[in-house]
Amino acid sequence: MDPDTFDALLGARHSCRAFRADPIPTPVIEEILLSAQKVPSWCNAQPWQVEVTTASQTDRLRDALYAHARSNAQTPDVDWPSAYTGLHQRRRKTCGSQLYKSVGVTPGDRAASGQQMLENFRFFGAPHIALISAPAELGPYAYLDCGGFVTGFCLAATAQGVATIPQAAVAAFAPFLRDWFNLPEDRVILCGIAFGRRDEDHPANSFRTGRADLDEWVHWHGKDTE
Repeated sequence: MDPDTFDALLGARHSCRAFRADPIPTPVIEEILLSAQKVPSWCNAQPWQVEVTTASQTDRLRDALYAHARSNAQTPDVDWPSAYTGLHQRRRKTCGSQLYKSVGVTPGDRAASGQQMLENFRFFGAPHIALISAPAELGPYAYLDCGGFVTGFCLAATAQGVATIPQAAVAAFAPFLRDWFNLPEDRVILCGIAFGRRDEDHPANSFRTGRADLDEWVHWHGKDTE
């Protein structure tokens, strides 16, 4: 594979926050799933299970989840980060500032930023959602494997001209989703992936996040400097 082609694919992927309503054909979704499952997993356990909604089912779920999120406490299966500090907090704040600026939310407007946050539970208008879960008995390493699957899914979708956004936010209401999809108690809800065609004209899709310089996050040991 041409390395530049692969790098361009990575560069083309971004977190889409406004979708068109038109659904993706089922054969295209199946191709994305088949490509994504080629990612590595510990002992080839392939711990991911994926619930994929059609457009009509997504509409039902978005209405129900949005209403639930507005009136219920968050109960994720996996604990949220205990804190964001230092450079992680700066990166998180920069991303949020870019989003809010793009959609016209002024700094300090808690009501407007809260409303934008709730758009997570409408899946930003996407016609499909892929819910990712893993067996509880496999523990955190299964979660890592599923993270690899999420990356594979997003890249495969990008190659098909399909936009995506991985959503930890939807896992905030794990019991609701477990009941909705009739999943057993021993499956851990990890995240969702909203996907569909990008709304090119929506301001929420007008910005791109940056990446840290190599020296900020790579520590070389015995690096050959010649």
